Amino acid sequence: MPRPFAQPAVPPGTLGFSVLGPLTVHRDDRALPLGPLKQRVVLATLLGAANTPVSVDALTDAVWQEAPPRTARKNLQVYVSALRALLADDDQDRPRLTHTHGGYVLRVAEDELDLLRFRSLVRAAEGQEPRPAARLLRQALDLWQGPPLGDDLRQSPRLAEEAERLELRHLTAYESWAEAELELGGAPAVVEGLRDLVERHPLRERLRSAWMCALSGSGRQAEALAAYDDYRQLLARELGLEPGGAMAARYREILAGDDRAGAGAAARPRAAKPPAALPPDLVDFTGHGEELRYLIGHLEDDGAGRIVLLSGPAGAGKTTLAVRAAHLLGDRFADGRICVSLRDAEGRTRSLSTVLAELGQRTGQVGLSGPEAWREWLAEHHVLVILDDVPDERAVRPLLPSGGRGRVLLTARGQLGGLAPVHRLSVPPLGTAESVQLLARLVGQDRVRADREAALRIVRACGGSPLAVRVSGMRLAVLRHVPLREFADRLADPAGALDELTSGDVSVRQWLAHGWEALPEEWGRDAGRLAAGTGEGPFGLTEAAEALGCDERHAVRVVEALIDAGMVTSPCGEVTAHAAQYELPHLIRLYARGSGLVTTAVTSG
Repeated sequence: MPRPFAQPAVPPGTLGFSVLGPLTVHRDDRALPLGPLKQRVVLATLLGAANTPVSVDALTDAVWQEAPPRTARKNLQVYVSALRALLADDDQDRPRLTHTHGGYVLRVAEDELDLLRFRSLVRAAEGQEPRPAARLLRQALDLWQGPPLGDDLRQSPRLAEEAERLELRHLTAYESWAEAELELGGAPAVVEGLRDLVERHPLRERLRSAWMCALSGSGRQAEALAAYDDYRQLLARELGLEPGGAMAARYREILAGDDRAGAGAAARPRAAKPPAALPPDLVDFTGHGEELRYLIGHLEDDGAGRIVLLSGPAGAGKTTLAVRAAHLLGDRFADGRICVSLRDAEGRTRSLSTVLAELGQRTGQVGLSGPEAWREWLAEHHVLVILDDVPDERAVRPLLPSGGRGRVLLTARGQLGGLAPVHRLSVPPLGTAESVQLLARLVGQDRVRADREAALRIVRACGGSPLAVRVSGMRLAVLRHVPLREFADRLADPAGALDELTSGDVSVRQWLAHGWEALPEEWGRDAGRLAAGTGEGPFGLTEAAEALGCDERHAVRVVEALIDAGMVTSPCGEVTAHAAQYELPHLIRLYARGSGLVTTAVTSG
């Protein structure tokens, strides 16, 4: 079928990437040679996560199915270098393929990669009336040129899994397009395509239901009834199940000769607007752009995991990022988006019964009988649930889905290493430029431009913490008479910096205290020793062992326990523990030194 809308003209030299079919790259109309298989595997892996970092570990796993050779890292560097040369363009300020602390990032615009255009079109069709939805979905489907990534790249198990996820997304988009066409009375146009897909996916109920409606709407009622009977027997034989209530109702409609079964009954009811019980989105949200794009892409990917964890120290911006993503997803979750905290205002862990009561109230399931009833509801509804400020695995484990349609986004200071399977994303500190931008939005651009050096000192004293920068900005917005230079001098005093980071009822010290109080006593002492015995900036294992007064073998266990608790950070590169660099976030170090914790830690040793 021809594409209903021509692609816009592109400037000469523009690259075009395709993964919805064989992997290809074109510059204008000329196909580029992509090199040997392993180099193409690297490129396909980067395109599958376009504009987000892909770690060296992930690339190694994609390229070498078994044990990688000792030269794996060097070989990857060769493949990346060759791809850089192949994809080089005129924009030297923003190279396409770069290396960051999180791995390699391939920068691709939406109009350059068919996968990004497909996602955008499908997202635009959500919540639309049938006619525009059918048009947008048809455009999305027309981007497909065959099985994604081709046969050769599927030799990589990682890319084979990615191809399966892409095929599932294609199938879901096709179902949505067929349902929209059925609502418009286009049953004859979709019936044969649905038949082909049903033969390949015989147990997929939504697909079978649409096919039944298309047959009925094409005047082939007997075939529609036979399709249901075949499905019923298949379910009983393969799974020992009966068709769901919606399928049975569709069968009864067709049996009764109800015209709705063939024109519009396949489509799901369209709510005016999915319910949302979320904190307000910050109009001055700043930074964490890569993390936001990665998070949204993962949450809207039907083939991705059901649980995502955002982790980072107190004040890192985890909740703000989670809420921002939930707001941007808009109508993507038909049954709503909600946010519930697992701690109270004093930082104490809320009881499971209290959390369940709030979840029941927000979802209209007042009187939930227990965690099992909650998980059952979550599995049956296409809802996004933010469980905010998770204290530990025990507090959240009963609330997590084991399957179904619901998605759960967790925020926690620690890594919650006892939870699996969970997709984890660490929230890094804000960069200096982003921090200055946030400060300027709060105190005014003119005030920052008048003394940019002082603004830089303020944000550096905040250690990349969005909370600390925000509190500084709110305080300065009230204290209009205080020059930025004077406030920067106040923050430069380690003994009084945290006292300055208070505005109204928002206190950075209080946030830090909640995190520290949640630590086991021994971990608090160890963190105090590290604060006392290491200087500002990164430290190595030898320095950690000296500060802790133990050997390096024990120091590794202590430092890694504090990483898991969100009190210590480390780079994402793959290095041995002895070569790694660790760091106490600046504000955590200030809190430990200014609250008597360092003295206690040292004397108790």
